[in-house]
Amino acid sequence: MAQGSEHSSPNIILIMADDLGYETLGINGSDDYQTPNLDKLAKEGMNFTQTYSMPLCTPSRVQIMTGKYNFRNYIGFGLLKPGELTFADYLKKSGYKTFIAGKWQLYGNSKQHELAGGKIGTEPTDAGFDEYFLWQIKQLGSRYKDPLISSNSGTQTYEGKFGPDLFTEQINLFMENNKNEPFFIYYPMVITHDPFVPTPSNPGFADFDAKSKTNDPIYFTEMVKYMDKLIGSIVDKTNELGIRENTLILFVGDNGTDRKVTSSQLGESIKGDKGHTTSAGTHVPFIANWKGIIEPGSKNESLIDFTDFLPTLLEVAHFKNPELVPTDGLSFYPQLVGDNANRREWIYCYYAPNWGQFENSTYVQDTELKLYGDGRIYSLLEDPLEQNPLGKNDLSEKDKLKISTFESVLEGYEKAN
Repeated sequence: MAQGSEHSSPNIILIMADDLGYETLGINGSDDYQTPNLDKLAKEGMNFTQTYSMPLCTPSRVQIMTGKYNFRNYIGFGLLKPGELTFADYLKKSGYKTFIAGKWQLYGNSKQHELAGGKIGTEPTDAGFDEYFLWQIKQLGSRYKDPLISSNSGTQTYEGKFGPDLFTEQINLFMENNKNEPFFIYYPMVITHDPFVPTPSNPGFADFDAKSKTNDPIYFTEMVKYMDKLIGSIVDKTNELGIRENTLILFVGDNGTDRKVTSSQLGESIKGDKGHTTSAGTHVPFIANWKGIIEPGSKNESLIDFTDFLPTLLEVAHFKNPELVPTDGLSFYPQLVGDNANRREWIYCYYAPNWGQFENSTYVQDTELKLYGDGRIYSLLEDPLEQNPLGKNDLSEKDKLKISTFESVLEGYEKAN
């Protein structure tokens, strides 16, 4: 793309749903959920089928924002290491106005500070964002009805309102106010994370008590539908403002679906496995839409890792000297414009969440095989729940070579830890 072209500084909107696995979108074969707006984005853009996150929210968020594997900069659950440069920092240096709305959860509370040995996290203005409208910076409160939200002008409770509505409204307002200059919007959504509660599309919403302890997976279906509706609103706004063709829209899930939710995909039952390292905990939906640039109806089966987003955004924004930016990622920008020459052969994961009862692990995988740091090998095609580890003697000669490569990758990163 030429430096002086209309798209030399395209707007970028990165939307990340909370606890939404690959199996939940209609375009990916969901039998249970209605996602017409996301399905349309995929059909008019590129649908990635092999994108993998970290198993849990903070590890994913730190990784996608900094482009680094967790052993380099993950200091504790709910914390972003102070001083870490994020994609917002880099895009700001490239002349972008930067805005974040939705879920922060990267400064930490007293318990998280204690678990991290007294370390604290980062506030949004110290992570490259000019403006913010966020749930859970230094206070918790509700994320859904009667939300407690912090912005540049302070913190307040919005009685009777629905948090996801307010975040989306502020994003649309930010676009209106900045439509004539390049902007970067990061929307880490609060939905579809539990508590599972009624949305405004539910007749019972008006009388629903936000202080109740309601957390019923029966509401998950309408929450997915409502999430999709909000994304449709953002897309509609880009059309209304006449900026759709100069706006790259990316949608991804931050980790697998909640373990309380079981879904049907192409007739097969998929139980969410958030927090665990199986495919049901890490395989997430990813859609890229850029009208006039990405070939409509594109299906991309390349491996995508969360470290890949930062170098991609740098390339999209024509960041000067991107080779000087430390990252473990590989830009997938060329794939967006039809060049598939440089693609990943494997994904590495360093998972030490320091939260809950989740176990630490390292592994390398592609779409067929997975090798853990403790030597376990699984066939992802035949054993997605990872219940029957394979011995090397069970493998074909081709797969033995692949595992040998994976072993070298693990050894290399272990030396770097």
